[in-house]
Amino acid sequence: MNFTIVGAGYVGLSLAMLLARENNVVSLDIDIDRVRELNNKISPIDEKEIQDFLENENLNFCATLDKKIAYENPDYVIISTPTNYDPDEDFFDTSSIESVLNDLISYNCSATIVIKSTIPVGYVKWIKQNFPIENIFFSPEFLREGKALHDNLYPSRIIVGSKSIEAEEFANHLLNCSNVTEAKILLMDASEAEAVKLFSNTYLAMRVAYFNELDSFAESHDLSSKDIIDGTCLDTRIGNFYNNPSFGYGGYCLPKDTKQLRANYFNVPNNLISAIVEANKTRKDFIADQIIKKNPKRVGIFRIIMKTGSDNYRDSSIQGIMKRIKAKGIEVVLYEPILSKEGVDSFFNSKVYSDIEEFKKNCDLIVANRFSKEIDDCKDKIYSRDIFNKD
Repeated sequence: MNFTIVGAGYVGLSLAMLLARENNVVSLDIDIDRVRELNNKISPIDEKEIQDFLENENLNFCATLDKKIAYENPDYVIISTPTNYDPDEDFFDTSSIESVLNDLISYNCSATIVIKSTIPVGYVKWIKQNFPIENIFFSPEFLREGKALHDNLYPSRIIVGSKSIEAEEFANHLLNCSNVTEAKILLMDASEAEAVKLFSNTYLAMRVAYFNELDSFAESHDLSSKDIIDGTCLDTRIGNFYNNPSFGYGGYCLPKDTKQLRANYFNVPNNLISAIVEANKTRKDFIADQIIKKNPKRVGIFRIIMKTGSDNYRDSSIQGIMKRIKAKGIEVVLYEPILSKEGVDSFFNSKVYSDIEEFKKNCDLIVANRFSKEIDDCKDKIYSRDIFNKD
């Protein structure tokens, strides 16, 4: 089959690698450097498995900037463009998806359209009412940053928001290209699939918020968070996973998906969904207050990425901590190799150190969302809530 995948981010690129094992895949993107790198078998994303696939797998894959080439003859067009949360509208900005749909119409592309971008509940219904398009459905992705291809190769489940023959065929393509012979496939209506995505991510955010609030209680009362979490999580109904305290949930998905779900609750009674969103703000306030109480002169932020193995720092929780500290007049500097590699020496008016030793020497307090051996020699001036060195 011929697939065109619009957008070469985490979702689009990991899908491209998966499907190109057994199909012809064209990746369409607007970034000329990204397209050049992909055609030279270089991953623009910091993920080892994607790089390994580009170098060593026999893939039927190419990247292009040319819409005519991309829309010439695909059986499926997968849309994986960004849908950022718009705080003014209190809703996802779906304009990138609509731009692709208009292109498909203008090129008379008759392919089946699959939306992989995260969208509000009811969005596919809205498309069918406002665009001359019928052969379209949504299929949510459940990928971890840094392990996006791995999660496509070993899917926890495959969900498609349609009960059509094309939907079943698409689900089987995902399964057949994976490394597993069996995975639960659920075909459902579009709005239910859209809801699955938002409720799944909001549940994960709730779990992060729960253990963060447990940690806030423990720190406030000088108790051992580790002991409380270990004792709590031995209950098999709770489980010993996704329970490591942090400065708050962040990254590309959880902040925007929780806010979108809250927006979808308009006129629907709720307490918990709204509380999950507010809990993240409260946690950042608490962490910032704990740092400020230490009266530091210069705070060093060790890494702004979300977690080890990821190159994403969009909406990372540490950035919210930085803003709160700086608002109190405290000088903030940071160490982030990704920024240094990009030639950035200042981040929101905070100096970026490229040398880790110089960074450690010039800070009287180092704040780390996640611990690392690189700062193991200065534990006496580190503030972190990373208890289990994971997640």
